Amino acid sequence: MPRRDYNAEEAFDPNAPQPEYLRVRLPRRQQGEIFGVADQLLGASRIRIMCADGKSRMGRIPGKIKKRMWIREGDLLILKPWDFQDDKADILYRYTKTQSTYLSRKKMIPDSINIF
Repeated sequence: MPRRDYNAEEAFDPNAPQPEYLRVRLPRRQQGEIFGVADQLLGASRIRIMCADGKSRMGRIPGKIKKRMWIREGDLLILKPWDFQDDKADILYRYTKTQSTYLSRKKMIPDSINIF
C-alpha cells in the first residue's frame, strides 16, 4: 500500500530550480590561496607561474603532489604565495583540462590568466 503523503509527480520536477553544486576545489581566499597558470618548467620541482594578481612567481612542487600528478605548461593551478618571500609560492592543486574548462565556462577564473 503506497504512502499517502508521497506524490510521485511532485518528487521529481525537471523544471524546478536545481541547487548549484561546484564540482571542483576553489582557492581559499582567507588562507591566501590564488589561481595561477604554469608558464615554464624549470626542473628540480620548480615551475615559473603566472598568477592571478599579475605577478610571476617561482612555484615549488611539494613531494605530496609530485608523486601523484604531473604538471605541464598551461595547467591551471592553485598556489599559496610565501609570507616571507613574495616572489615564491607552493603549489597546492592542479586542475585537469576538463575542470579548467568548467571553471572558465562558469567565469570563475580571472580574466588575467584565463586561457581556457
